[in-house]
Amino acid sequence: IHEKFGSVSLRAIPVRIIATIVTIATGGSTGKEGPSAQIGAGITYGLAKLFKFDDYHQKRLVICGTAAGISAVFGTPITGAIFGVEILYAGQMFYDVLLPALIAGILSSMTAAYWGAGYLPTIMITIPELAPRMITLSIFAGIFFGVVSLLHIEGLRGLKYMFKKAKTPEWIKPLIGGTLLLLITFFFGDRYLGLGDETIFAAVNGGNIPLFAFALKSLAMSITFSSGGNGGVLTPTLFVGAAAGSFFAKIFFLDPSVFSALGLVAVLAGSTNTPIASTILAMELFGSAVAPFASIACVVSYIITGHRSLYPGQRMLRPKTRLFVYRKDEKGNEFIVSRLKGISTEKLMRFHWNAFKKRMSEIVKLKERE
Repeated sequence: IHEKFGSVSLRAIPVRIIATIVTIATGGSTGKEGPSAQIGAGITYGLAKLFKFDDYHQKRLVICGTAAGISAVFGTPITGAIFGVEILYAGQMFYDVLLPALIAGILSSMTAAYWGAGYLPTIMITIPELAPRMITLSIFAGIFFGVVSLLHIEGLRGLKYMFKKAKTPEWIKPLIGGTLLLLITFFFGDRYLGLGDETIFAAVNGGNIPLFAFALKSLAMSITFSSGGNGGVLTPTLFVGAAAGSFFAKIFFLDPSVFSALGLVAVLAGSTNTPIASTILAMELFGSAVAPFASIACVVSYIITGHRSLYPGQRMLRPKTRLFVYRKDEKGNEFIVSRLKGISTEKLMRFHWNAFKKRMSEIVKLKERE
C-alpha cells in the first residue's frame, strides 16, 4: 500500500489462501484474518483498475477493502474500519478514508452475518466502577501488557532471523517448524495450535488458563511464521493478550475476566500500534463500561513497545513520545521529527538494536577504564 499505491498481486491471493488453510489444518498457530484482508484488498484493487482510478483513489479503495476483510472475520465493523486505517501509520490516521472504510466495514459485516459467518460474540463481564484503584491497576497492567507485546514482537523477529540464517534447504524449514510444534503439543497440550478461540473465550470468562499460556502461544506463532506458515497474526495475538491478562490477575489476585479482557486489547494495541482500534474493540466485545480502563491499558502498552510492530511495513511518521527520540544533530539538537517520515518499523527496530549495542559497548569501555 505504501510503495505501490495499493497495488496487489491478484495471482498471489489464491496461493496465500490455500497456504493459510493448509497452515491452520496442519496445526499452525495462525489466524484467518490475513487472507480475508487480502481478498478484500484484491477485490477493491481489481475494481480500481477496472474503473481506471488514479493512484490516490486506488490506494484509499484498497484500504477500504482491507478494512472490510477484517470486519468480515471478526464481526466488529467499527474496529475493522479503524484498524484498517490506523495500521498504516503508527501515530497518525488517514481521516479522509475513515468514513468510506466504516461503510465498507459495516456492509461487509452485514453480508458475512447474512451468510452465517461465526463471530466473536459480545461477552458480558462485570466491570468495576471507575475508581482510583482500578485506574492505577490499569496503568500497571498496561505496563505489563506492553512488555508482553514487546517480547511478542521481538520473539517473532528473532526466530524469523534465525530461520533465515539457518543453512538448511527451504523445504526443510517447515519440517523443523512442524517438529517444534509437535514438541509443544506433546509437553503442553494442543491448545496452542490453530486459532485458539476456545482459550480466548475461557480466559475472558474467568476460566482456568495455564499460567504461562501466553508465552507458549507466542512461541508457537513465531515458530509457525518463521518456518514458512501463512495466515494472520491478530487472532494469535488476541490469545496471547487474553492469557497474559489471566496471568496478571492470578499473580495479583484480581478478577481474571476483567484483566483477560484488558490484556486481549492492550497486547493487540502494543503489538500493532493501534490503540484507538483496540479500545473500540474492547467496547464492541465487552460493552462501553470497559472503555476507560481499556483505553488506559492500550495507550500505556502502545507507548511501552516503542517503535516496534508485528507489521514490519508499518510506517512511522513521528515518535510516540520524546522518550524514544535517540539521535541528535551536529549541534546537539534532538532528533528532528520530520526525519521519521516514511520509515518502516522494521528499519526503526534495527536502528534501536544497533543503538542499544553501541550504548552497551560504551558502558563496558567505561567500566574497564574504572
